Amino acid sequence: MLALTLLPVLAFLTVLVLMDSFKLVRPFAILVAISWGGLAAFALDPVHTALVRDGHVDAQTLVRYVAPALEELLKAGFVLLLLARHRIGFLVDAAVQGFAVGAGFALVENASYLAALPDAPTVVWIVRGFGTAVLHGGTTAIVAIMAKSWLGRRAGAQTVGRCVVALLPGLALTTTVHSAYNHLLLPPLASTLLLLIALPLLLVAVFDRSERATSEWVGGGMDMELARLDELVTEEFPNSNYGRYLQELKGRFDGPVVADMVCLLRLQLELSVQARALILARQAGLTLPPDPDLEPTFAEIAALRRAIGVTGMMALRPLALSTEQEAFHRNLLTRS
Repeated sequence: MLALTLLPVLAFLTVLVLMDSFKLVRPFAILVAISWGGLAAFALDPVHTALVRDGHVDAQTLVRYVAPALEELLKAGFVLLLLARHRIGFLVDAAVQGFAVGAGFALVENASYLAALPDAPTVVWIVRGFGTAVLHGGTTAIVAIMAKSWLGRRAGAQTVGRCVVALLPGLALTTTVHSAYNHLLLPPLASTLLLLIALPLLLVAVFDRSERATSEWVGGGMDMELARLDELVTEEFPNSNYGRYLQELKGRFDGPVVADMVCLLRLQLELSVQARALILARQAGLTLPPDPDLEPTFAEIAALRRAIGVTGMMALRPLALSTEQEAFHRNLLTRS
């Protein structure tokens, strides 16, 4: 019975990790996500018990409406943390870490059910192991995927408030799906079978889209940025798009400020190329040595931003020198 309740969701998570050819999510990060999910399940169990015991809701209302909302909300809290700290760069990251949170929740929840109902028939553990557990992982993965996709389609700083807004559509959808599952609209085995068919198809489609987008980001972007770096050190730079734009800024900012802008542009391009090279190396199964100059580089970028000032940074927005991009590069390179 233990294998039926715990192994399916772990096997599904393992498959997702193996499907990620770029290996962007570290094993430690997956363990942290699983731990969050487990702690969420552990924390909600006495809450559910108290709600029914104290007469706030009846057991049926709890199972059908209250529990799905509370569980999806608490699991999504970890996704919010990842987004706000720029720890999700691609849809694959979102799928893997989101599913890991749900897997952790399902492991603790199913273990508690096993302890409370040791004599339950085998069909119960089949439904809980292959159905409810996969549901928990799948719903949180969907929340993370939808939130990352929403943020990726909209320009602007990735603030906590915007991350919360990005989570809302996915939470509404997955809470509804979770509630419908708990309503037992279909026989339990039929619901389990439906999940096992629909969820893999959805995640495979997401992985395919994300892998193609990541390949395009790494390959095409690297060529373009290497060309821009070459322009910075040649006499052709004043005639390039970047050069002409910076020449226009000389009429609005002092010469030293414009020089700092050029330095910031160079460092941002170098970091971007380094991040793309790291992803290519991971795809090839290689491990790049850590860059000892990484922290000094970020310290220099911070100093340049202060010297340029808020108005100067706003003037550089057309050059795509975003703090979100810098934060993603920092996390990717330092985690390596």
